[in-house]
Amino acid sequence: MTVELVYDETGEQAEGQVPLVILHGLLGQGRNWGSLSRRFGQGRRVLAVDLRNHGRSPWTDEHDYQLMAADLARLIETKLGGKADVLGHSMGGKASMVLALTRPELVRRLLVLDVAPVAYNHGDFIRYIEAMQAANLETERRSDIGDALMEAAPEEAIRAFLLSNLARGPEGFSWQPNLEALRTNMASILDWPAGALAGKQYQGPAFFLSGARSSYVKEASHPAIRALFPAARFHAIEGAGHWVHADNPGEFVAQATGFFAG
Repeated sequence: MTVELVYDETGEQAEGQVPLVILHGLLGQGRNWGSLSRRFGQGRRVLAVDLRNHGRSPWTDEHDYQLMAADLARLIETKLGGKADVLGHSMGGKASMVLALTRPELVRRLLVLDVAPVAYNHGDFIRYIEAMQAANLETERRSDIGDALMEAAPEEAIRAFLLSNLARGPEGFSWQPNLEALRTNMASILDWPAGALAGKQYQGPAFFLSGARSSYVKEASHPAIRALFPAARFHAIEGAGHWVHADNPGEFVAQATGFFAG
């Protein structure tokens, strides 16, 4: 069953432009893309989406790429009424690929950021989620929760990213993502639904943009990408890791803008 996704919107639609839909990665949310959305929103409408079980969007026990793609199709059909350009990072990149393969009429151009249509075995996110679940939220200080994540995420930038999911209300701190659902469905998140997509292709323009320091998109995965996306182009941004848009935002925006301009 699909859910109604929450999103942040910026920009105004110019004649001849289609909207841009931005999809975050695992444990991300649309608001993380605020400054980049504003840069993309010069003459076009930009929707930075909270995927299911993230941010302000509904929680469900189920979390896989077919469901995420169906959620996105519902959003594009009901809120945009036609085609959109779609940009997805990591988990959001896989969801955007499944959307393009199953509902190609909704996607004008596809930009996939630092992920390939393959299964991964990265264990970092399970470690992060378990640390977030174990953290004591009954504190008045955000720094106490950050300290509790130190062992699982010693890098300050990663801890800041995880803590961006922390909300504070009248009853204290809480995590915005549905951590238990994400932990339970981690095998599906790391996997790629090849069987369900057998024989499908997206013939439209597709750009696979990656970080030169990242291991997520290797040259060995290019044939698998081209089998699904025959028009695929590739580019690696120097000095960037998996969070390409944060590591080198200037080059990322230049590459993305050039691609969407055709």
